Amino acid sequence: MRTVFVIIFFSIMTLTSYTIQAQNDFAKLEKNVNIRAKGLIQKLNHTKDTLILKSDSLIRKVYSVSTDYKREIDMAVNAKDVKIPLNRLSKGKHVFVAVQSPIRIVFVVKIFRDNEWLLAMEEERLASKNDK
Repeated sequence: MRTVFVIIFFSIMTLTSYTIQAQNDFAKLEKNVNIRAKGLIQKLNHTKDTLILKSDSLIRKVYSVSTDYKREIDMAVNAKDVKIPLNRLSKGKHVFVAVQSPIRIVFVVKIFRDNEWLLAMEEERLASKNDK
């Protein structure tokens, strides 16, 4: 009985730590794993505030649609790689589309933090730099 309790306890603690870790992240990427999307590398940088797209073929355009049906990102790329800062996006789910003629690769980025939090963090950094 005690062994079962210990296993359940550690399972709950592990689950809690994953939940806490996910809440500390700025964003989460849900990649498109379709075989036709394998030519586009989709990843976040280590701080998870920049989307990195790389491909062997030309990426013509990248745009996103938020849960409010607004295009918060709409950019012509015409390059094989692009870095897109996510700190300007609103909190919530964003459906991204990378256009590689004739293919369109769709994937999701979820933003967990508000822009106000980031601005406050930047102001703290500026204040600390001015104090020196």
